[in-house]
Amino acid sequence: MLTKTQTTETVGESAYRRIRSDIISGVLAPGQKLRLERLSESYGTSIPTLRELLNRICAEGLIVAEGQRGFEVAAISSADFSQVAELRLLLENHAIEQSFAAGDLDWEGRVVSAHHKLGVMEKRMLEGLRENQEQWKQCDWDFHHALISACGSDVLLAAHAAAYDRYLRYQMIAVVFRGEIAAREHQALMEAALARDWKKAQAIMTSHIRGCVEHALRENKAGIFSGQANAVQAQTGKGAPRGHAPGKSAGTAGKMAKPAGATRRNTRAV
Repeated sequence: MLTKTQTTETVGESAYRRIRSDIISGVLAPGQKLRLERLSESYGTSIPTLRELLNRICAEGLIVAEGQRGFEVAAISSADFSQVAELRLLLENHAIEQSFAAGDLDWEGRVVSAHHKLGVMEKRMLEGLRENQEQWKQCDWDFHHALISACGSDVLLAAHAAAYDRYLRYQMIAVVFRGEIAAREHQALMEAALARDWKKAQAIMTSHIRGCVEHALRENKAGIFSGQANAVQAQTGKGAPRGHAPGKSAGTAGKMAKPAGATRRNTRAV
């Protein structure tokens, strides 16, 4: 989802984006073996090129190489979700401080515009119109990216984008939608941005991200964290980023399962 795509690209780059998208959306399920011959046919690329692409995605933590046994989609667990969430939180809150200090009028415009679109999508979701969940998540990314877009570091933005995608994978597979709570937090984040109050925004972001992890574990709508509704622990309060109030998050490994009814979605592909 979420970053610009080139108007022209190689077959390999196209296959890379599609495989990555299918992993994030759950079309390629956690723990699924990746058969090179089948993938080569499905994604229209040669096996040597495919090996290169899978190794590239391995480096991003979305695929695991099994030596002579080939590749498989990375498994999921509550512990991993918690760690991925904390990584996103660390990077995003650091970028928020930098971006709020450096943002100009154009940056404010990007934040307000992105929030407006996200608000429209959240309203539709709250009304029960949930057939466009991929568009909703696109708007969610656009808003969070707008908040940090003036941080001045391409390296930081790239690291955040990679962490966001791993976090997004859990959201898509676990079917996470927190409704009015998340909508209110997004509104508060926009207001903090316009007031250049990065400390307040960091506190909101802490609640926003950790609350999502807790909600996913508690609700467990897709059944991917079976038997772990009570596994949320306070360990993620340790070493919280500056400006954060300690919160709770998942702390034990979850059972890997294929999401029910996974369908192809246009999720982020860098």
